[in-house]
Amino acid sequence: MGNSENNKESASIHTNKTMYNILIIIGLCHLLNDSLQAVIPAMFPILENSLGLTFTQLGFIAFTLNMVSSVMQPLVGLIADRRPMPYALPIGLTSSMIGMLGLAFAPNFWTILLSVLFIGLGSAIFHPEGSRVAFLAAGPRRGLAQSIYQVGGNTGQALAPVITALVLVPLGQFGAIWFTLIAGLAVLFLIYIARWYSVEMKVFATNSAYIEQKKPSKSMSKAIKSALIILVFLVFARSWYQSAIANFYAFYAIDNYGLTIAKSQIYIFTFLLMGAVGTFLGGPLADRFGKRNVILFSLIAPAPLTLLLPHVGAVLSIILLALIGVLLMSSFSVTVVYAQELVPGKIGTMSGLIVGLAFGMGAIGSVVLGTLIDWIGLTPTMIFTSALPLLGFLTYLLPTDETVNEWYA
Repeated sequence: MGNSENNKESASIHTNKTMYNILIIIGLCHLLNDSLQAVIPAMFPILENSLGLTFTQLGFIAFTLNMVSSVMQPLVGLIADRRPMPYALPIGLTSSMIGMLGLAFAPNFWTILLSVLFIGLGSAIFHPEGSRVAFLAAGPRRGLAQSIYQVGGNTGQALAPVITALVLVPLGQFGAIWFTLIAGLAVLFLIYIARWYSVEMKVFATNSAYIEQKKPSKSMSKAIKSALIILVFLVFARSWYQSAIANFYAFYAIDNYGLTIAKSQIYIFTFLLMGAVGTFLGGPLADRFGKRNVILFSLIAPAPLTLLLPHVGAVLSIILLALIGVLLMSSFSVTVVYAQELVPGKIGTMSGLIVGLAFGMGAIGSVVLGTLIDWIGLTPTMIFTSALPLLGFLTYLLPTDETVNEWYA
């Protein structure tokens, strides 16, 4: 009994310290992992020209990448909650490295899909476990910790236009070979993280078991399920809009503003880079003003701007994309932390569910929007997606942060 109390005290003391060095390294690994994923949509204009792929086929490539991640992430998180897997992190990035190698040499649509499958699998393994590392290193600043972790991923995604302009345009599809080096670097960093993680889980295990003993009542369980369903719709709104911009706005800019492939990437880079800024700001703001408030603001505030975007010129559109990116993505890390606090003790499962859901929704969105573009055209599709942030009003149905804290007091 005495040992149990001592372990709980040790875990409690430990979690009051924020491990910034670990957070920075796992955030950097997240950047490297997601920069690999960013190569896929960045290659779309290249693949359209070199292999003659249709928008629907491009949508299925994005679907394969994101759907593998979304389906596998909650499963990986659930397994890891029961049996943590520190060394799954470098193993996952090794899978992505194999996928990048295949992508550089892929001669046709089906080989590309197979390569993308390996990259998606690596991402599915990385994200829940990476989020758990951020949780363990967070101390009392969970919002900030998750933001540091997630901003790495968003920054990696924001590199897609730079990758296109500096690597893929001059080198073509074979330029993807250079990103096997990025994957190898990430594997080395993650071996270091895995060693720290292994030791840390021994300290955390007792405290986690203590949390899981606090079983919610039937009425509370119903409220938790309702809140998670609402989060699904909010992630849907954000992910579909993000998918429309990240995957297809370059084509919109080329058609409407007469730009080259390289110049069109400036628009995507602006949106994704400012999205990374918003991701970083969202966590500290949630720690101060509440997670529910930040989630609400992140969707409602950009709604007028998204509705205006399809109707403005080339210069104003860059400004609007920057503002939309900051506002819309400020809730990315916050929704993860909110879900983790809704269901304490299920860190990996909740991270896998919310982040995996974002990938999954983006995957479905890529196929639907790609098909919609082939059917009705780019501009009508952009006008349709511009209304999605209005679903943010559903946030009013979520329990407040104070209510969630009272459930587990």
